[in-house]
Amino acid sequence: MTTLEKTVAIETTALAQLDKEGRLLNAVLKAPTTKPGRFGFRGDIALKFQTQVADEKRPPDFSIEQVLTIVNDGEPTIPVLVGYIHSLAYLETAAEVLKGLLRSDGSYFMFCNNIDLLAKYRIKMGDVTFYVLPCDESTVWKEMMDLLSIDKNDIKKLDTAGKLDYVLDAAKRFSESYEFIAYADALAKMEPVKNRNENRPV
Repeated sequence: MTTLEKTVAIETTALAQLDKEGRLLNAVLKAPTTKPGRFGFRGDIALKFQTQVADEKRPPDFSIEQVLTIVNDGEPTIPVLVGYIHSLAYLETAAEVLKGLLRSDGSYFMFCNNIDLLAKYRIKMGDVTFYVLPCDESTVWKEMMDLLSIDKNDIKKLDTAGKLDYVLDAAKRFSESYEFIAYADALAKMEPVKNRNENRPV
């Protein structure tokens, strides 16, 4: 990048509001990407905060985890976002927190712990459509690579920002016609939330 090129600041992107609210946490990447005018974020988006006692910083009650997103300088909406929620019941809160930041023609993928491992849905929340997919003992990154048929050798020479650009540009072109299901119906089918610490060594 030459010094003449303008570096994108988060304040001029659709992530500004979430950043100001202190929701962008555990960032692996929170910086301009390899594409001009584009800013990338990999980390968590806090959905519900715990009550804070005095100055004590508590982790959120729940978040969209392992988030992959890119935004463009000066645009008010997020074109593509991928993340993981531990329960499908959190999708409603996610849609509320992101209200006004998502658009009807955007590409949004939500991986979820407590839906059938063979389930692949499209769920509309207002005028925004989410692809809802299962994820158990894997990572969002790996699941997206598989979903988009990206070979890791294709991106191994790229840096973190370059990899994010590559994967999310492919995600924007994704258009599988999974079954549309009403959110209430999907909730009725959801399974118990698995305890993520169950099989971990103490």
